[in-house]
Amino acid sequence: MILLLDACALIWFFAGSDRLSGQVRELLTDPGNEVRMSDISVLELVIKHQLGKLSWKQPPSRLLPVLARKHRLDPAPLTREAVYYLEQLPMLHRDPFDRLLVAQASTSGCALVTPDPLIRQYPVQTIW
Repeated sequence: MILLLDACALIWFFAGSDRLSGQVRELLTDPGNEVRMSDISVLELVIKHQLGKLSWKQPPSRLLPVLARKHRLDPAPLTREAVYYLEQLPMLHRDPFDRLLVAQASTSGCALVTPDPLIRQYPVQTIW
């Protein structure tokens, strides 16, 4: 299974937080699954860091590549196909990062790892 983590799932995964569900923790540690870090989540985390909403001691440009390697996360680049897919999505969710993640997961065949109940309203596979 290919898993695409939203920004909060990434933060909790990196921190080893028990806020991740047991199912998610099991899937993330299963070597048979491919875990991806979206460029969309990277962008969101950079912006949150700039706004002072993340208390990281290093900037995301230094920290995220190290954590991605440590946790063996594959990159998930944003494609134009995913951006255009936004045209088909109803406005159930107002957060542009989350809507882009839905579009990315939909166009790339990933399961989206997220606790967000609004995202689960979309026709995309979600796990939490």
